Amino acid sequence: MDIAALLDELFGRIAEHVHEAVDGLDPDALTRTPAPGTNSIGWLVWHLTRVQDHHVSELLDEPQLWVTGRWSSRFGLDPDPDNTGYGHTPAQVAEVRPDGADALVGYYDAVAARTSAYLPTLAPADLDRVVDERWDPPVTLGVRLVSIADDDIQHGGQAAYVRGLLKPD
Repeated sequence: MDIAALLDELFGRIAEHVHEAVDGLDPDALTRTPAPGTNSIGWLVWHLTRVQDHHVSELLDEPQLWVTGRWSSRFGLDPDPDNTGYGHTPAQVAEVRPDGADALVGYYDAVAARTSAYLPTLAPADLDRVVDERWDPPVTLGVRLVSIADDDIQHGGQAAYVRGLLKPD
């Protein structure tokens, strides 16, 4: 099996979750939470995009689109490359305020396009390359890509679930 095609299929499925979760929602619906202390649809989609942008930019040794583009201002945030949402308090979740669904979709699509351009460059042997020695065992490229996709798919599903709970349609 062609590993690049397999990874492209895996990452390609995330966009559908992102688009469906935010389609037609206004900023209020995107930032509404189902209960105090929980995550909003906007935060979940922003976070999954930030994780992919952060991790893939490290793999490419390139700046994050969050930092180099106009995206942060569309979310009411600074272009802090370390702010991916990990460990956010409820107050920090509330600070993520996309100005509309198109901000979430636009940022995600830009990040996904960069990831999609990267995947065909990979050969099976590349997946064994260690990309992060801060962990025991060290993280390989293959494991990092699976981790990114897993995180994104999980949060995309959570965003869809929150949408169903809030019945914003």
